[in-house]
Amino acid sequence: MKIVVVGGTGLIGSQVVARLRDRGHEARAAAPSTGVDTLTGEGLEEALRGADVVVDVSNSPSFDTEPALDFFTRSARNLFAAEREAGVRHHVALSIVGVDQVPGYGYYEAKVAQENAVRASGVPYSIVRATQFFEFIAPVMNMSTEGTEVRLPSTRLRPIASADVAAAVAEAAQGEPSNTVRDIAGPEVYGLDRLGEITLAVKPDGRTVVTDDGAGLFAGMPDVLTGDGVAHLSATRYEEWLKQN
Repeated sequence: MKIVVVGGTGLIGSQVVARLRDRGHEARAAAPSTGVDTLTGEGLEEALRGADVVVDVSNSPSFDTEPALDFFTRSARNLFAAEREAGVRHHVALSIVGVDQVPGYGYYEAKVAQENAVRASGVPYSIVRATQFFEFIAPVMNMSTEGTEVRLPSTRLRPIASADVAAAVAEAAQGEPSNTVRDIAGPEVYGLDRLGEITLAVKPDGRTVVTDDGAGLFAGMPDVLTGDGVAHLSATRYEEWLKQN
């Protein structure tokens, strides 16, 4: 199959492209660096010509409400117009576990708008919702560092390795459209503060974690980010992954 991966040069997308090529598919990475811009529509017609499946793992460059909403809705509008013109038969989108249960958080609301656009597009689809990536923990810690203290809330997460996310997305792309949502998550639930402690135990750098439920991006989040009871659990454990990366 010809499978176009929008956002195919990023953390998830590059791994999806590699997995699909390994399985004998014609997988193309579509991103501004490859001449494809979903915000303007530039390069979309050519990139999607003859495509059987489109995978969208692109991401907004901003977590702020307005730019994120603009990115996801404008990209969806251009992308689905091109998909319908090209006769694409399956659209796979990557989203976030619990995304529709976090009112007032602009980035999540923007992702909900993206999901709604997928459902309304007329193109058969599959949505894969994942929990937070292992690779996201260190940047969150850096954003929450004050001197030698890393101030993190106790918000519960069940993070997942990006490689496991890429595997699930690639699997969905090779299958039939489900026209529904599949949740995937890592094997273990931790408070974000505990994830910080594990990180610094494996890779000490002089910082210490201070639990502060008012600090950072995940402060005040409802307890919906773990996919309890519904998520497919991957095998990779955070501490094991840390030791290898």
